[in-house]
Amino acid sequence: MQRHERLEQDVKIALSDIIMNEVKEPSVTGLISVTDVKITPDQKYAKVYVSIYGKGNKNKVVDALTKAKGFIKKELGRRVRMRNMPELVFELDNSMEYGEHMDRVIKEVMEKDKKED
Repeated sequence: MQRHERLEQDVKIALSDIIMNEVKEPSVTGLISVTDVKITPDQKYAKVYVSIYGKGNKNKVVDALTKAKGFIKKELGRRVRMRNMPELVFELDNSMEYGEHMDRVIKEVMEKDKKED
């Protein structure tokens, strides 16, 4: 594994722990999973993809994480040694919902096929 990929993985693990255990923002509810982290080669920016399970407005959770990013960045700096501490950009990862949607569509098509036989 290259150094950059290992750094992204270390940041992902640290952010997962920080978000689950340290962030006390009331809007951060539900099970939040950091699905991926992409850091630019110059380490100025880190795009953090989060998947949110549970009810509620998922965009509000992303906004709350963005609001708490100063605290999150400070905690990340304590846990992961980096040349530059990147600016964190949180994005909602909808791949789980898309996968569930595709499963339903495939199931419907298969059931329709069975009825036609």
